[in-house]
Amino acid sequence: MVDIPTILISYVGERRFPEVTFAGWGNNMTETYDASKIQVLEGLEAVRKRPGMYLGDPHDGSALHHCIWEVVDNSVDEHLAGHTDIIEISMHEDGSLSVRDYGRGIPVGEHEEYGVSAAEVIMTKLHAGGKFDNTSYKVSGGLHGVGVSAVNAVSEWMEMTIHRDGKVYFQRYEAGVPVDPLRVIGSCSDTGTKISFKPDLSIFTDVVEFNFDEVDTRVSETAFLNAGLKMTITDQRGDGAHVSEHFYEGGLSEYVGKLNDRREVLHSEVIKIQGEKEIEKGVVEVELALQWSDAFSESIRCYTNIIRNKDGGTHMSGLRTALTSSVNSYAKKRNLLKGDGLSGDDVREGLAAVVSVKHPDPSFSSQTKDKLVSSEVTGIVQTIVYDKLGDFFEENPSVARQIVEKAVLASKAREAARKARDLTRRKGVLEGGGLPGKLADCQSRDPSECEVYLVEGDSAGGSAKTGRDRRIQAILPLRGKILNVERQKHNAAKVFQNQEIQTMIRALGAGVGNNSEEEGSFDSSKLRYSKIIIMCDADIDGAHIRTLMLTFLWRFMRPAIEDGHVYIAQPPLYQLTKGRISKYVFSDEERDKVISELQGGNQNTKIGVQRYKGLGEMNPDQLWETTMNPMTRTMLKVTVQDAEESDRLFEILMGEDVPDRRAFIEKHAKEVTNLDI
Repeated sequence: MVDIPTILISYVGERRFPEVTFAGWGNNMTETYDASKIQVLEGLEAVRKRPGMYLGDPHDGSALHHCIWEVVDNSVDEHLAGHTDIIEISMHEDGSLSVRDYGRGIPVGEHEEYGVSAAEVIMTKLHAGGKFDNTSYKVSGGLHGVGVSAVNAVSEWMEMTIHRDGKVYFQRYEAGVPVDPLRVIGSCSDTGTKISFKPDLSIFTDVVEFNFDEVDTRVSETAFLNAGLKMTITDQRGDGAHVSEHFYEGGLSEYVGKLNDRREVLHSEVIKIQGEKEIEKGVVEVELALQWSDAFSESIRCYTNIIRNKDGGTHMSGLRTALTSSVNSYAKKRNLLKGDGLSGDDVREGLAAVVSVKHPDPSFSSQTKDKLVSSEVTGIVQTIVYDKLGDFFEENPSVARQIVEKAVLASKAREAARKARDLTRRKGVLEGGGLPGKLADCQSRDPSECEVYLVEGDSAGGSAKTGRDRRIQAILPLRGKILNVERQKHNAAKVFQNQEIQTMIRALGAGVGNNSEEEGSFDSSKLRYSKIIIMCDADIDGAHIRTLMLTFLWRFMRPAIEDGHVYIAQPPLYQLTKGRISKYVFSDEERDKVISELQGGNQNTKIGVQRYKGLGEMNPDQLWETTMNPMTRTMLKVTVQDAEESDRLFEILMGEDVPDRRAFIEKHAKEVTNLDI
């Protein structure tokens, strides 16, 4: 059994901090608050102090990898301007990374205002660049002049090599500060820029190494969006260099084909849509590729000037509105609908789409460009998609009919699920207040401090009920393995008829269903408990039950995971004793280390070792001390880094496609640790 959480969902350990009391504006303070306390952070110092404002979280790896994209995107801008068709990325043994392009090379002339080279200004001054007036670059991913200087600020060192005007220029920076002025170190016959940097590990903490697979995935996306651009990644870490090359002539069509890889598509031909509209600041270009498959979820990826907008934005809104209108319009015109029109969710079920917008002056919600907020894009995308998709449907009636029929089936399934869900709610009320009888509720009615343990079996549930803090901790024992909902996506009614699932829905009290527009759908704000803690045995069956619970939560209560309410309890694997000394450990490696410490160099010292296979083996006091006491316990918080990838992995690992699952397990078999056999 491959445990989904260890592969697909990030676990963040619950961190504890000493209690701190903060004095506010009107409170008494031990120190004088006067003008001397006001600080002004100049230049790159602000980035080093608050990197999260410019690059993302410096602890979980997002800021570390965002540094790469700030540099790469500048090279891609050179490609968009028509000056380079090759970008080379190299990961080095010392933890540094370099990006080389063959564009025009960063300007090296002296900047009139600052009296240093223009290249040094770009590297050391925030909001400096050549993309503000749309003369040097028609469109570009980087617009704020912050990116590469921010990377320089958070780097232990950065080296800039420029090939321009037959000369090779070089400059080195340490912690964002130039070591020497820009100088000539040789001659050349080509042009381009090479940026090398090593992240400062005093700024980046938990994740400090570049992940090749993550970089490779992002680079492949960039290559798909730039047909004809060749991008290579060379990983020089470890034994021998590993090279990955990306070059796609088909562009977005190939990209959509990849998204639907191993899925059964409704139509072999990818629908391609292109259009443009002139606005005051220039021309907005729109390009899309669409294809429906037999999947039950949608996969839409949005880009602006080749930058991934993971939170969507106005181009996503325009696309969704146009899709719903186009499909409904065609269905009504051909009398393919009975009753009400199709909802947006019905229309988009099984859709894989990539929408790419090139905008001369886009606006984003933040420096990290996760969401496009340019209001005019909504109408532009909506008009282009509605007109072009309508034309495609008229020219390809068989494809249009297949898309409508799938949407109609989705609508019927959704209606059946709604009726089953409503029946569940009514049944719960009739049985007595809506709370299941097996729930041992807590005394507090403040959801912010309450937590519920989803426990495997009555035996563990009994120990948990006895050992818990009754004021804030509720216990919900579940019998056996719950239904694998991934294999019942087409039959949601069966899901809601499952007794254990009904029990969870009623206990949590926040509804069920991921479509926020539907009545009775899951709403995190209505949760009766701020923490949903899955507590299972530390064996193969426990891992399976935990995975089934997470699958249900993902498919029917996704906001609970996305909003940070779901946790995994970490019961100990061993109890180690030496006389009156008793210690609990959570892994084989920790066991060996603690045994060595307890022996104190004397190998003959006898250490008692008890292996816990199940929670039921612990008495209530032990369970409280090791797993449930908020002051001493270790918990893993379930978070999701890439919702689309997570969705795909749930399909592979928990769905009915055995060949896909076998291929995945074979590929990742060597990564499995602590296998219980």
